[in-house]
Amino acid sequence: MPRPSGQHFLLSAKARTLSLAQVFGLTDAAAEEVFRGIRWADTEGNPVCPHCGCPICYECRRPSGASRWRCKACRKDFSVTSGTLFASHKLPLRIYLAAIVIFVNEVKGKSALALGRDLGVQYKTAFVLAHKLREAMAIEARENRLGGEGTVTEIDGAYFGGHVRPENLKKDRKDLRRTENRSGKRRCVVVVRERQGRSLARSFATEDAATGFIRAHVARGGVMHADEASSWNRLHAHYDLRRVNHIHGYSIDGACTNQAESWFSRLRRAEIGIHHHISGDYLDRYAQEAAFREDNRRQPNGELFRLVTSLVCATKPSIDFCGYWQRAQLAGKGA
Repeated sequence: MPRPSGQHFLLSAKARTLSLAQVFGLTDAAAEEVFRGIRWADTEGNPVCPHCGCPICYECRRPSGASRWRCKACRKDFSVTSGTLFASHKLPLRIYLAAIVIFVNEVKGKSALALGRDLGVQYKTAFVLAHKLREAMAIEARENRLGGEGTVTEIDGAYFGGHVRPENLKKDRKDLRRTENRSGKRRCVVVVRERQGRSLARSFATEDAATGFIRAHVARGGVMHADEASSWNRLHAHYDLRRVNHIHGYSIDGACTNQAESWFSRLRRAEIGIHHHISGDYLDRYAQEAAFREDNRRQPNGELFRLVTSLVCATKPSIDFCGYWQRAQLAGKGA
């Protein structure tokens, strides 16, 4: 991607094609029409049965006025959000559309606490909603395949989480470089960035465990840049690997990992300045969100809104976050 000259894209009028006021000003019918237009774009907003794919459906709204259609073929009922990440939603549809606008407008991420305040909902609701949007963003990132002839990719790893508070007195402090003195919660995020291309990110127990992931998602034929960490030594047999020793410089003989390092700086700022803590169980989701934001950083927010909404529509109801806060009760019943 060529480096633009002049004004930063996010400061330009081209970056602002949709405002939050426009979404909050929608009526229930207008919000439903927007969602229908994005979900069933191929049929110009006309509903298609999510159960059998039949395009012949007729409207039979609920007594409350909520949307409902009945399929002519399988006779099953469905709503505008059936079969999507927003299935069985409890809030008005425009609140979910507003949440998408708020989420994509942020450059480095949006905390669940702030999202809840913006929407006027509980923290628990905002937490689940934010993770569902990250799940939708991850769908696009997981489909990325990098490398190949004529490409240049950069790989790097950084450790997140597992902070151990040092003791007050120096004599009582432990050497945190030793495994036995760590919390066991530290995980390594490995990013693969293709110059003028896409990004892939995944978390692993160690940096060394990422080589199989890299080989599976990066095609041969291109040039790969990495630092001098021994974790990448095995990649020499599969790629044209250029190494840079950061003790001596950021870029040496044309080899550098500056784009991967810049990606980590943004993920680190999101962890420290926005979320304050990222659990290891969800580190993959935050890393994939950061990859999505990086790859689409020069898209107008209106396009980002349509993209994320279409990904929400293309993603089935979340296995992890449907009934997330009731999981302890469900586990007790199962026992």
